[in-house]
Amino acid sequence: MRWDNLFDDLESQLEQELGAEDIDLLAEEERLRLGRLGLRDRLKAMAAAGEPVRLILRDGTRVAIDVGAIGRDWIAGEVCGDGRRFVSCVIPIAAITGCLPSPAQTSASVGGDPETGVGSLSARLGLQFVLRDLCRRRAAVNVRTPHDLLHGTIDRVGRDHFDLAEHEPGVARRERAVRAIRLVPVVEIVHVRF
Repeated sequence: MRWDNLFDDLESQLEQELGAEDIDLLAEEERLRLGRLGLRDRLKAMAAAGEPVRLILRDGTRVAIDVGAIGRDWIAGEVCGDGRRFVSCVIPIAAITGCLPSPAQTSASVGGDPETGVGSLSARLGLQFVLRDLCRRRAAVNVRTPHDLLHGTIDRVGRDHFDLAEHEPGVARRERAVRAIRLVPVVEIVHVRF
């Protein structure tokens, strides 16, 4: 009888140690998985949660954006406020200095597979692709940099900059309406609204 109790006790201790080792292994795997998550992955998961993503940008601006697409280095959608949508917006991920997720967005952004959510083709496209599309459509844009708010039409897009023909809002881009051509480095963009 004493031997049975001893073996039962040893067996129980062994099971407990094996269980603790499994728990430690699972915890380490979770830490490694979280360590591989990038901001883009988390933004993508927050967007899939179905509510606007609240961001703080490099110039201190706070925006809530109903995400429509996420690219390799940008996020785009409709800027929201007071329960209504305003304008379309493209924000470089590098211009985001903070994010204010809801509890549901926080849970969604750290759980599961980062490859679920918004569009896979757009995930391979860089910010220059979006700027070239705006250039091709001759869309009037507002470009926010850390120091300026510029209005105009994008004339051409280079590898790391674009040419903005500055003109008054509401005026079509005509040679006589253009005040100046400004070369804007892409790294200076805080957001582009159109």
